[in-house]
Amino acid sequence: MAFAELLEQVGSLGRFQIFQIVSLVIPIMCLTTHNLLENFTAAIPPHRCWVPLLDNASASALVARGLGPDALLRVSIPLDKHQKPESCRRFLHPQWQLLELNESAPNASGAGTEPCLDGWVYDRSDFTSTIVSKWDMVCDWQFLKPMAQSIYMAGIMTGAVICGPVSDRFGRRLVLSWCYLQMAISGTCCAAVPNFSLYCCLRFLSAFAVAGIMMNTGTLLMEWTKTQARARVMTINALGFSFGQALLSGIAYAIRDWCILQLAVSLPFFLFFLWLAESARWLIITGKMDRGLHELKKVARMNGKKDIRDTLTIEVRSGAGPMSWTSFPVRAAAWGPHRSRGRLSPQVCLGFTFYGLALDLQSLLSDIFLVQVLFGAIDMPNKMGAFFAMNRLGRRLTQAGSLILAGLCILANTMVPQELQTLRTTLAVLGIGFVGSAFTCLVVYCRQTSPDGPTTARLGSILGPLVRLLGQFNPLLPLIIYGAVPVVSGLAALLLPETLNLPLPDTIQDKKKEDDDVIVLPSRMEAS
Repeated sequence: MAFAELLEQVGSLGRFQIFQIVSLVIPIMCLTTHNLLENFTAAIPPHRCWVPLLDNASASALVARGLGPDALLRVSIPLDKHQKPESCRRFLHPQWQLLELNESAPNASGAGTEPCLDGWVYDRSDFTSTIVSKWDMVCDWQFLKPMAQSIYMAGIMTGAVICGPVSDRFGRRLVLSWCYLQMAISGTCCAAVPNFSLYCCLRFLSAFAVAGIMMNTGTLLMEWTKTQARARVMTINALGFSFGQALLSGIAYAIRDWCILQLAVSLPFFLFFLWLAESARWLIITGKMDRGLHELKKVARMNGKKDIRDTLTIEVRSGAGPMSWTSFPVRAAAWGPHRSRGRLSPQVCLGFTFYGLALDLQSLLSDIFLVQVLFGAIDMPNKMGAFFAMNRLGRRLTQAGSLILAGLCILANTMVPQELQTLRTTLAVLGIGFVGSAFTCLVVYCRQTSPDGPTTARLGSILGPLVRLLGQFNPLLPLIIYGAVPVVSGLAALLLPETLNLPLPDTIQDKKKEDDDVIVLPSRMEAS
């Protein structure tokens, strides 16, 4: 007897599944705040060079003589091409003649300037403190911010590679509980670090835990749910990420200090591992029959099916033993050479485009709180639309269409003038929304082909933030790359096999048979 039949008998979509969805999706909402946290903890406040005339005791004496802060700023800091004070340069010497110039007089373009040798002064009206202002990650050191984001994404990828096999060996519940605890400890300690290097190390550990939480949450949801409801359940899981984006905006709006904000999103993880149910499917596949039977009985009791207890014992022991399920996990079979046939491109693309844009909200609109809410708001209907499209058009067409539409919206933004901020923001939000739709489809897709899920998406997410550095050469170059990659990947997604209404494979043999059908069937059709 296959596990799907056992699950139907104890209840595959009852009170237990509802309770499980709630208990697993709430941590996902909090986890999303960590993924996008550096939009606020690493926000770049307006800044200028520290200058003696403005920022030491002598300034007060000059102000007393009738020279206000604006006048002192004018003689100390040159103007950029937008006629605003430079952020990274200052005059070698005060340009007092500028106070006497009128509109038609020559400016100080020929005056000597130098970098900010004595540090920077930050505008603290929006954020009282960020890691950028704490460690001066501006001007020649601005690369540290995308580097920190890429290190975080590398942590997610590392966690995805390691947590998958470990959860196959020791169980989903143990790994998920450990990741909750690791997230709580590393995230909390991150708020008290004395230097940037240690901050990156702790963020890497947090990201490692993020991967384990995302993977095992999705696996538990899929393995405890019937085939027909998996797209619905994984869409709810994906909506948790959308709500998390809006939640982050609200928390960050209320807390403007990066240390306190870091604590606010980390401490709740100390509570999340209090109740978790192990996957009976994993227990039975690995030969732990008694524990698997115990978990199935608990589910039957919660779902109001206590009368099948004796029958369930006989069926499990007679039909679900090692003769029916091999003790080797399906994950090993999911990474065969056939896996690269069209599947890698969409996965890498999603992480690349989403995190490249979503971690640079300041380039879209000055009100990053509003943009973050808009991202979460558009994400919800798009993911719901992806759910209905997956059930009607199938996984392949939904994913390909979402990727192509996302890329077109982003590419269209390259032709919109900077002055039309509303239109630019609308196109960016739509682009991110379609990326969310594609991600929803990809999660369902990968759970049906490999319990690891979209692990390779993390490779793209590492590169995504670094591409923004190309904006120093041409401001449009990052957007062109972020838009072109989804279009190409959407076309590649058309090569994927369709998995609509396919069950999860229970054994390596099932997995190989599924992949043989995908690979061999087209050649047979061509031969005929």
